[in-house]
Amino acid sequence: MATWSTLNLQDSSSPLMEQLTFFHDHTLLILLMITILVGYTMSSLFFNKFNNRFLLNQQMIEVVWTVTPAIILIFIALPSLRILYLLDEAIDPMITVKTIGHQWYWSYEYSDFSKIEFDSYMKPTNELELNEFRLLEVDNRVVLPLKTQIRMLITAADVLHSWTIPSLGTKVDATPGRLNQVNFFINRPGLFYGQCSEICGANHSFMPIVIESTSPNSFVKWISSF
Repeated sequence: MATWSTLNLQDSSSPLMEQLTFFHDHTLLILLMITILVGYTMSSLFFNKFNNRFLLNQQMIEVVWTVTPAIILIFIALPSLRILYLLDEAIDPMITVKTIGHQWYWSYEYSDFSKIEFDSYMKPTNELELNEFRLLEVDNRVVLPLKTQIRMLITAADVLHSWTIPSLGTKVDATPGRLNQVNFFINRPGLFYGQCSEICGANHSFMPIVIESTSPNSFVKWISSF
């Protein structure tokens, strides 16, 4: 999870988030090179009158600073389009979970199992245990097996919400009357925190999301407990 000292993206917990992190670093490097080049050019114009005269009315310079940005945009657009297609790729899921956003809590339904549904509210501060996080912990976590293809169906019962888990690279709008879906693959065990990322009302900041990734055997025991 992110803390006050986190300056970078969260550690990835899914292959899609790894690809997003690679693309972020790739684009950031290109932007850094552009910033250095533009900064050097501007400083040389300020302090060198010859360069200033050289850049005026030069056809070659016009061609260079028109073609170069186009080539740079290609190097950014191609991996971006690749990731967009990967994010929308629907692989045969082994487990389907339906998420419904409410003001201001989440409801979950395990569609592959009968009568497994529950609401997930944020835990009040006075009920938190020693190792739990304020404003992020919930009373009922979403338990999912690791290394399993998961499909999450997302909708809302009242207003717009957004189901977001940064470490999994998922952010899907929960829209009333519409069923959106996202597929992800959790590649390590642990707790993954998220929050509603759509301004949905007065208590928008008090509807967190917690996914607990466990082994398949532990998941089967959890399912059997209902």
